[in-house]
Amino acid sequence: MKIAFLTDPLSQFKTYKDSTFAMMREAHRRGYEIYAFGPEDMALEGGQVIANISAITLTGDSDDWYRAEPAVSMPLSSFDAVLQRKDPPFDMEYIYATYLLEMAEQQGARVFNKPAAIRNHNEKLSIAQFSQFTTPTLVTRDEQRIRAFHRAHQDIILKPLDGMGGAGIFRIREDGMNLGSVIETLTLNGTRTIMVQRYIPEIVHGDKRILLIGGKVVPYALARIPQNGEVRGNLAAGGVGVAQDLSERDLEIAQTLAPQLYERGLLLVGLDVIGNCLTEVNVTSPTCFQEITQQKGFDVAAMFIDALEVAVTSPYKKTSV
Repeated sequence: MKIAFLTDPLSQFKTYKDSTFAMMREAHRRGYEIYAFGPEDMALEGGQVIANISAITLTGDSDDWYRAEPAVSMPLSSFDAVLQRKDPPFDMEYIYATYLLEMAEQQGARVFNKPAAIRNHNEKLSIAQFSQFTTPTLVTRDEQRIRAFHRAHQDIILKPLDGMGGAGIFRIREDGMNLGSVIETLTLNGTRTIMVQRYIPEIVHGDKRILLIGGKVVPYALARIPQNGEVRGNLAAGGVGVAQDLSERDLEIAQTLAPQLYERGLLLVGLDVIGNCLTEVNVTSPTCFQEITQQKGFDVAAMFIDALEVAVTSPYKKTSV
């Protein structure tokens, strides 16, 4: 296969933990050709979606880990698979990239995850489709609704709908201290919609990342455990990742969502679960491959490339909600 990775700059990768690197390494091990480009490299020209794309060779060195050939303008339809691995923020540039990728699909490109499915599944809001698994949740920009939610639940979490890595997450306790300031900050004085949830005390045991690949469940989760009084377990916010077996509730959630999300064109999904509650459905660039593999010996990247091999030879999935 020829696989093109739409990703952040390779020079920024931390190879000891980067999941995209793990995918590249496994694809390279199988003899596949690897290419890389960024969203800024894409264009619609002459009715065709093209990109300035570099062929990548892995060196085997953990630091000086790749060699990139000079970029060449190529149609995305010339690849067996295009993997969308660009991190958020999910801003308008991200959305424009999904439009171009969707046009490339119409020209024969196979893009994973499907760009329309990425747009249709906001990583915070998508949990509302599976409300049987969630903690009490409010989505609004209205201050009075947020204050009423706080009065009802006392201990709450507020967060933006477009963040990643735990950025912009606040906890307000029973005394309501700084609630007004947090509402003003997150809603931009009532002009931006946010999510508010009842605080889940089990966060002290970790925010569990559960991976779904090709409609199947990776048998281990990575519990990202908050440190030093933090309310956030995200690794980017200083959490410590501990791989562990899935609980019965974890399996119930994952096995319910896995086939549905795969049918919608989502080859790779990262569920976030705190205690018994689903808190996020990550579809842009889910991570935690290497941590699970290093701690449990389960080769997540191999499972992913196995699923990719099946997906590129299967009828393309329709996207629905």
